[in-house]
Amino acid sequence: MTDISRETWTTGGWARPLHNGNITGPLIGAVWMVVVATGVTVIMSFATGAEYRPSLVWSLVFGAGLGALAVRVKREMLLGVAAAVLAGFAVAGIGPVLTGEVSFAGRWIAVFLAAFGSAWPLAWMVSGLPAGPATRHEFEHSVIRFLLGFGYVFFTAIVAIPFYVMVMTSLKNQQQLMQNPLDFTLDLSQGWGLFDSYVELMTTFSFGTYLWTSFYVSCLTVLLTLLFSIPGAYAVARLRFKGRLAFSRSILLIYMVPMIVLALPIYIAFSMTGLRNSIFGIVLIYPVTTIPVALYMLQGYFRGLPAEVEEAGLMDGLSRLAVIWKITLPLSLPALASVSLYVFMIAWNEFLLAFMLLDDPSKFTLTRGVAMLNSSEIPRQHLMAGSVIATVPIMALFLGLERFMTKGLTAGSVKG
Repeated sequence: MTDISRETWTTGGWARPLHNGNITGPLIGAVWMVVVATGVTVIMSFATGAEYRPSLVWSLVFGAGLGALAVRVKREMLLGVAAAVLAGFAVAGIGPVLTGEVSFAGRWIAVFLAAFGSAWPLAWMVSGLPAGPATRHEFEHSVIRFLLGFGYVFFTAIVAIPFYVMVMTSLKNQQQLMQNPLDFTLDLSQGWGLFDSYVELMTTFSFGTYLWTSFYVSCLTVLLTLLFSIPGAYAVARLRFKGRLAFSRSILLIYMVPMIVLALPIYIAFSMTGLRNSIFGIVLIYPVTTIPVALYMLQGYFRGLPAEVEEAGLMDGLSRLAVIWKITLPLSLPALASVSLYVFMIAWNEFLLAFMLLDDPSKFTLTRGVAMLNSSEIPRQHLMAGSVIATVPIMALFLGLERFMTKGLTAGSVKG
């Protein structure tokens, strides 16, 4: 927007008080500095085991000044100013980040983290915001960038903090937990003794068996789910039969009934048929919970595949099953990969049915084994170690194959 159009826009009664860089910049800077101070406090407390608190008043004042400066100077200069001011506060012992008994090294580490965590993101958030009247686009652009940065920090903290606490607790011994349960630092002098909880789980609590049981139960669940969902999804997508539309729309209705409502009937039925407390019963019931979602995901993908290719195969003399095996499935590999990963994750993490149907420790799945550790007679670090063992494999699998899952889901949604 040119200067003339900007002047017309602001003098025509359209501008609002916040549509001004001299106001928006300090507001964003003040709130963002509180976020940074809180984050630095959490990092320092977890890293050192000391009790730190964010200095909110100093953070608001410092952040407002930094935000006002950010709309006027370049990013590099803003970083230098932030580092210099924070260093001056650290020397004076009144830093705007941490309060409490902060060590010399801790104060300077906090200065480094706060300088980079405030200056660089803040310069990015207010880039393009003028030091004066701003258009609605410029104002909203800065606000959206602030919300994006806040969202990254907030949701990363929600995921990372519990996982960090879980891992650090699993590497403690009983004496350390009794002395200070909130100390999440590591005593590296223990050497391999840090992993005593994991060794004991594998040797005393048979967690290796639980891992293997969960693995092959999840794999069997994937195979059975695909065995039933591929023909079903193909029939809904390609064939014409009475009730096809109603069936297609009601596939996910099973998820409207909470599993806890079905728990008692399933328990009674499995007890009467002798399937309770057996791996066969678990493998039988798990696909019941995964087939509907697999059907829903695959039918949309099958609908997007070109029907002409399948018709050409039928004209060449192939049967319908041969067309599915030789043409449809090879074209559907991205969708099949995403469905397989999703079903595997559901089966691996399933707890309610395993807890309800399995009583014999030799047949426990991993989630059932972790639940067994939730006892006052078992040290808490063993429970956390079991949680890490249950979480890390499926997390690594998801991160390694996430691009295939995303590709399959996106292709299905676009083509369907």
